Amino acid sequence: MMRLVMALLLLLPLGGAMAQQGSGAPAGGAPSVQSVAPEVGAGRGGTNNADQPATTDPATQTGGARPAPIPPKPRVAVEPIPAPLPFTSRVDTDAAALEAQHAENGGVINGAVSIPNQAAGILIQPQGRDWRGFRTRILSIAGAVILLGTVFILAGLYLLRGPQRIDAGRSGRTIHRYGLFERMNHWMVAVSFVLLGLTGLNITFGRALLRPVIGPEAFTTLTWTGQAVHQFLSFPFVVGLMAMVVVWARDNMPARVDIAWIKAGGPMAKGHPPAGRFNAAQKALYWFVLGGGVLVAVSGYLLMAPGLLDNVTDQQWAHVLHGAMAMVMIAAILGHIYIGSVGAEGAFEAMATGRVDYNYAREHHSLWVEDQVAEARRTAAGAD
Repeated sequence: MMRLVMALLLLLPLGGAMAQQGSGAPAGGAPSVQSVAPEVGAGRGGTNNADQPATTDPATQTGGARPAPIPPKPRVAVEPIPAPLPFTSRVDTDAAALEAQHAENGGVINGAVSIPNQAAGILIQPQGRDWRGFRTRILSIAGAVILLGTVFILAGLYLLRGPQRIDAGRSGRTIHRYGLFERMNHWMVAVSFVLLGLTGLNITFGRALLRPVIGPEAFTTLTWTGQAVHQFLSFPFVVGLMAMVVVWARDNMPARVDIAWIKAGGPMAKGHPPAGRFNAAQKALYWFVLGGGVLVAVSGYLLMAPGLLDNVTDQQWAHVLHGAMAMVMIAAILGHIYIGSVGAEGAFEAMATGRVDYNYAREHHSLWVEDQVAEARRTAAGAD
C-alpha cells in the first residue's frame, strides 16, 4: 500500500507538465524555450511579409477554362545566299592561260575602276612583259654600249690624232661668227640637255650604279630632285629648239657643196674641203637634234601627263621612244662636245666669245668667209 502511494506522488508533477505543454498556455507567462521568429518571409510575423507576386496580371484560377493557344506564324521560304568560291577556284583557267588567250588577240585583262584613269584597272597586259624586258635589259645594256662605245671612240681618236690644229696657225685677227642671242640660246639648250641627260641616266642606271655608293636615303632624295629638274628643264630645252629653227634653219639647208664635202672625206679628209657657214656634218647634227628633240619632248610630255594617252600600251611605247631616242642623242652630243672643245683648235671660241680666228674660219668654212668678206666690202663701198 505504501509503495502504491509513493508511485502516485511521483507521477503527479510529470502529468501537470504534460498538461501545460499540450494546452499551449505558457507557464509563468512565457514558454520555457522560445525560438527567434524571422521578421520577413511567408507566414513569418504578420500578413504584410508574404512574397509579392512577380506580375500584376490576374492569376489563372485553378480548374478554370484555359485560353486558346496562339497559332504559330507561317514560315517564309528564304533563298540561301551562296558563299563565294575561293579566289583560286573561281575559274578553271589560271592567269598564264588567260594571258596567252588574250595575247593571241592583242588584248588585256581589265578590272573595274571608278576613277577616270581606266588604265589603273588593267590586271594583265601581254605587252607589259615586252616593255619590262626593254626597260630592264635592252635599254640598259644597249644604252651602256652606245654611251661607253662613244666615249672610247672619242678617247681613242684624241690619243691617236690629238686635237685638229689650225694648219696656218693663228692669224691674230678674228671674224664675227655668232651673235649674242645665238650664243645665249645655244648655252640654254646645252645646259638644259646636259641636266636632262644626267637626270635621265640616273633613272636608268642610278639604282644599280649610284645607290650602292651613296645609300638608299641619299639616292631617293637625289632621284626625286632629279625628276623635278628633268621635268622643268624640258621647257627651256623646247623653247631653245624652236629658237634654233628661227636663227639657223636657213644656213643649215642641204646644198651641193655638202655632197662634195662628204665625197672628199668629211672630217677625215686630207686638207679642208670647201664648206659654207655649216658643213655637212654640222647640218646633219642640227636636223638630228631638232628631230630627236621633238620626239623626246613629245614622248616626255605624254609620260608627264598619262591621261592624254588612251591606255597603258601607248604609255609604254612613249617610254620606249623616249628612252631610246635620248640615248642616241646623248651619244651624238658627246661627239659634238668633243669637237667643239678639245677636238678642233679654235672651235670653242665661237660659242664662248662669238668670234673665231680668221685662219680657222678660212680653213673650215671657206665659202662662208668669202661671203662675209664680200659683204664687208659692199658695206664699205656703200659707206664711201
